[in-house]
Amino acid sequence: MKRQAPRSATALYATAATCAVIGALLWLRSRTGGGPRYSGLYLSSPDFDSYSPSAWRVWSPAMPEERLGLYLLAAALVLALVARLVAVWRE
Repeated sequence: MKRQAPRSATALYATAATCAVIGALLWLRSRTGGGPRYSGLYLSSPDFDSYSPSAWRVWSPAMPEERLGLYLLAAALVLALVARLVAVWRE
């Protein structure tokens, strides 16, 4: 019978998954020219005319979103590895 993974490993896996998703989205956003996409429903909005890409920065101007996304993906890999080691160590 297989034992459940410890809570600490589960929390680390969840954190790794969150970092991976956010990192991938930031990386893709920087590759595709990011910013919010509006459907026809919002085209008449007054906010649409005043939209500027700089208003949607996620991080400091000193670090581009592409690099932040890659850092988050690397952190996700490290966290997943640590979670696996914790799960194996606890068995």
